[in-house]
Amino acid sequence: MESLDFEGKTIDEAIEKACTEFNVPREKLNIEIITDGSSGFLGLGSKKAKIKAGMMSFDMTIDTPAKQPQKSVQTKPAAHADVPQETKTESITEETIAIKAKIILEGILLRMKLDCPVTIEETSDAIILNIKGDGSGLLIGKRGQNLDAIQYIVNKSISKYADTRKMIIVDTEEYRKRREDSLVALAAKLAEKVKKTKKALTVGHMNAHDRRIIHLALQNEESLTTKSRGEGEFRKIVIMPVKKGGAWKTP
Repeated sequence: MESLDFEGKTIDEAIEKACTEFNVPREKLNIEIITDGSSGFLGLGSKKAKIKAGMMSFDMTIDTPAKQPQKSVQTKPAAHADVPQETKTESITEETIAIKAKIILEGILLRMKLDCPVTIEETSDAIILNIKGDGSGLLIGKRGQNLDAIQYIVNKSISKYADTRKMIIVDTEEYRKRREDSLVALAAKLAEKVKKTKKALTVGHMNAHDRRIIHLALQNEESLTTKSRGEGEFRKIVIMPVKKGGAWKTP
């Protein structure tokens, strides 16, 4: 898909328009900043921010081992029995899915010219691929956008092999854990501010995973409630006091 130009009062506003146009979150877009926005003096001489955006593309041809798991085998009919042969389809195990996901991730890293080993960890609801030895932050990106993009590609690629219920999580240097801890701390800080001011507070754009962390962190706060607002993948969270005989105040 070709790149398109977008304008807004700020870079973020222009990016939001691009996300809406392509119907994808911002980490799945290639974004080139053409000009920064300027408010001018007293509103005079203001300039709009302008970007060029297009869908992020990757070479999805990933090398796989020569030996592939046998998908189907023929069973022999019983002796002297006039019955048709049956075809049995072997189920692809979670272990096989994890190995395939690891191979795909290693192929992506190879194309990024990163020589980093990948280990597999499995939980009851997720397959975690840990990338070892990268301390540069290149794989993580701003607010984990690079890591999220790589994770999306791995999940999309593995879906061609099997329909697994487990989410495949790509992590490096325990970023996911550190990010969760920082979001929980942020939620607690903002909750105290809402309790003190008795006014609703809006948290900036977050992806679905980060929003879920905020919601769960505050779910036991009896005097507060949370909700998501906006469109697309990067919606906002509103933290507000629970109504008691009247409407809560907006900022």
